[in-house]
Amino acid sequence: MNTAELLVQCLENEGVQYIFGLPGEENLHVLEALKQSSIQFITTRHEQGAAFMADVYGRLTGKAGVCLSTLGPGATNLMTGVADANLDRAPLVAITGQVGTDRMHIESHQYLDLVAMFAPVTKWNAQIVRPSNTAEIVRKAFKISQAEKPGAVHIDLPENIAAMIATGKPLKTDGQEKSYASFHSIETAVAAISQAQNPLILVGNGAIRANASAALTEFATQLNIPVANTFMGKGVIPYTHPLALWAVGLQQRDYISCGFDKADLVICVGYDLIEYSPKKWNPDGAVPIIHIGTTPAEVDSSYIPIAEVVGDLSDSLTEILARCDRTHQPAPYALELRDEIRADYVQYANDESFPIKPQKIVYDLRQVMEADDIVISDVGAHKMWMARHYHCERPNTCIISNGFAAMGIAIPGALAAKLVHRDRRVVAVTGDGGFMMNCQELETALRVDTPFVTLIFNDGGYGLIEWKQQNQFGSSCFVKFTNPDFVKLAESMGLKGYRVESCADLIPTLKEALEQNVPAVIDCPVDYQENLRFSRRAGDLNCII
Repeated sequence: MNTAELLVQCLENEGVQYIFGLPGEENLHVLEALKQSSIQFITTRHEQGAAFMADVYGRLTGKAGVCLSTLGPGATNLMTGVADANLDRAPLVAITGQVGTDRMHIESHQYLDLVAMFAPVTKWNAQIVRPSNTAEIVRKAFKISQAEKPGAVHIDLPENIAAMIATGKPLKTDGQEKSYASFHSIETAVAAISQAQNPLILVGNGAIRANASAALTEFATQLNIPVANTFMGKGVIPYTHPLALWAVGLQQRDYISCGFDKADLVICVGYDLIEYSPKKWNPDGAVPIIHIGTTPAEVDSSYIPIAEVVGDLSDSLTEILARCDRTHQPAPYALELRDEIRADYVQYANDESFPIKPQKIVYDLRQVMEADDIVISDVGAHKMWMARHYHCERPNTCIISNGFAAMGIAIPGALAAKLVHRDRRVVAVTGDGGFMMNCQELETALRVDTPFVTLIFNDGGYGLIEWKQQNQFGSSCFVKFTNPDFVKLAESMGLKGYRVESCADLIPTLKEALEQNVPAVIDCPVDYQENLRFSRRAGDLNCII
């Protein structure tokens, strides 16, 4: 048995189902070992796509997604997806091929110090320099990657080490033991919550990772406390719940900002500062905060909790609820605020203008998708509208990259989502800019039989940057481009292609595309004049409730 074969045995031992990646000269021994493995190797068209697939796989399953590249440019192509997983707290293990250790001391073709290169974008990384260390390195990689806060790790395997005889066997995997919050921290939180007149819950992606949706919903319901979620916390409480105030996270004021203005206590549950800076909702650090998380709070001058309840989230919420003497009804402002948010959302239900307003596209998409169906949002102007208007009944049904916010994630991410949930319908929502960054992975999707729909918001430019330029300078530059015929492009790849010609076309087109047994692409013209209109309304927002 050589090192590459031992590595693959260790990956099998960790329960790895898929490895996403590209073949290369320096990972030949790993590929050869995978031929006899239960692990399915999915050959992608670009290493960035492979990393994004591993990223979304990790986020949806809680188990580290695995991606593989060769050295040099293959490894550098992985970097964006690895960094995205690390900042979005998705468990991922990246494996790179490398030149032999006998070549590292001299100038060598395609050689880069990959351990040094990946250090800033991973929780931990290592190079295998002794075959006997392989099992320990793999076990440590998965343990660190999947521990809170999850993230990316990297293993570098030189080609001569991969070919060497190796002894040993995979190490026993160990589960993550639950930890429980201290009695003192729970009592401090109980006292603050019992006394607050206008508390507000801010829930983040950590609550999804901890499977705390049921406990959080019960907590909010019994204590009558309204809930706002971050972009990455969608669905922790059903959006139809009477206390749900939907999403917070835009970089400008919105209706939900009024809720934070009124709050005399913010209860942060599974909230990560990287999801939405506290300086946006607590700029002076004046609002008292309770931090309920599985790890201690980060240090930020706008985020200094009066209590840190650190332990299993569901247990912490249950223990606080059991002790909390709170008979308050929701503050009237919270109910009025919810009415304002809902009214803003439904006003586009019957809009028939064309090109279609982004709010209407998102509204119609929500009408077509079932509660368990999954959307993967790319990054761009459409992401702002998806984050604001696409609401979820269940956790992990709207995946948004918001820690690293990397363009190009939607299509490879949708492929991974379809692998994880074969029985659910999946839609990749992207702009025309993000679509062209990784559209080649639609061939991968066809080849591995993962049919999903790609919905393109087509405005012929980088809409989000134009939005920001117009806000700041009153004009825009360098943001426009031309597009191919997306329908013909889809058809040339053996996919189904559709073009929306009127507002009335969108829902029937979505329904038909979702029934296809091959990936489908929908080209939908969008009216991004709404971007500036929203900015003007937000700038004039006056919290009178």
